[in-house]
Amino acid sequence: MERPGGKESVPTALVPRPKPSSFRTAGPPGYGGRILEPGRQQRGGDPSGGEPGLPSTLRTQASHPSAGFTRSQDAFLAFHRDLDFVRKFMKPLLIGELAPEEPSQDHGKNSQITEDFRALRKAAEDMNLFKSNHLFFLLLLAHIIVMESIAWFIIFYFGNGWIPTIITAFVLATSQAQAGWLQHDYGHLSVFKKSAWNHVVHKFIIGHLKGASANWWNHRHFQHHAKPNIFNKDPDVNMLHLLVLGESQPIEYGKKKLKYLPYNHQHEYFFLIGPPMLIPTYFQYQIITTMIRRRDWVDLAWAVSYYARFFITYVPFYGILGAVVFLNFIRFLESHWFVWVTQMNHLVMEIDHEPYRDWFSSQLVATCNVEQSFFNDWFSGHLNFQIEHHLFPTMPRHNFHKVAPLVKSLCAKHGIKYQEKPLLRAMLDIIRCLKKSGELWLDAYLHK
Repeated sequence: MERPGGKESVPTALVPRPKPSSFRTAGPPGYGGRILEPGRQQRGGDPSGGEPGLPSTLRTQASHPSAGFTRSQDAFLAFHRDLDFVRKFMKPLLIGELAPEEPSQDHGKNSQITEDFRALRKAAEDMNLFKSNHLFFLLLLAHIIVMESIAWFIIFYFGNGWIPTIITAFVLATSQAQAGWLQHDYGHLSVFKKSAWNHVVHKFIIGHLKGASANWWNHRHFQHHAKPNIFNKDPDVNMLHLLVLGESQPIEYGKKKLKYLPYNHQHEYFFLIGPPMLIPTYFQYQIITTMIRRRDWVDLAWAVSYYARFFITYVPFYGILGAVVFLNFIRFLESHWFVWVTQMNHLVMEIDHEPYRDWFSSQLVATCNVEQSFFNDWFSGHLNFQIEHHLFPTMPRHNFHKVAPLVKSLCAKHGIKYQEKPLLRAMLDIIRCLKKSGELWLDAYLHK
């Protein structure tokens, strides 16, 4: 590795590295969770596809701009809106540049695809597709607040009988789902030019409107975006032995005679442990414990403000216990919505160990789209354009349909499959792929 300002090459292992605990503050507000947890090295490589054991900022800074174009540069461009601002935090972490003779994870990648994708991104920038329509996002926020108000009015006017309660629960579940899509926009810095403004509104929406944690979401979600559908790197495919996914994991489990559950029936018990339980049990527990364990008092205060508002609003109608049951019923309904929308874009795609592809290819094999319609756009928060969202996370969602033809053209040029499905088929494919993976596990378990 070359030292800055010198020609001497020394073994990589001899280069001193900063203490891991310093990495958390190396970025703008909310950014620390995207690198590493305090005092913890990332196993299997950093989120942006760089050198194993190195934080993403170090690897990205080393590869941008003077060390040549690498996959980590594409991740850097994809995740950050204000590049100059972010580089201010990265500069002190630059420990050197990778010498040409040193091994790199970027070998063997299609440089032409990378070059064409960067040209596509430049075209999107020239078309102002990264410029947001603030009125669009304001109207989304307004319709969420309107639904919250309607829900209260139904109970206030019609009382707390079964029918008003069920109707109100569906209205609130809808507002929660839509708030989930909206916080996603601000979390990706796709609304305002200034990162700080996005972070503040993100905390308000995910904290005060949903009772969740912005930093928890950042840490989890950006790992998913950097390494979609990669075992041990994408937390969204960490199924805690409840499911086996893809084609390689079922065979690995089968050969090792691992049978935590009867995986050949996972397409059936998915309906019991997936859609109904993800948000009201796993996410709710993980969010609260993460905020307390990391002493994230700001996010905790935002979350407490949500619960205080909810119970002040509904305890007078249901009592404390009734309000708790009501809240969890809303979470139960929202969880179905969330799981089906988020899994139809990824669970059905390639899920495997790290193949070290270029950025464009790695996103295309792990994502698929759902056909566009006004309902599909609203229902999924424009995540029916999952391909475009993964390629350009900071692009405002109302512009996905404009960049989609350019992405399709690039896929056609390089023979990369661009998958787009009807909504119902996309959901049914979740069950089909779970059944297929379960059958692979059973065959390996019995015969290999």
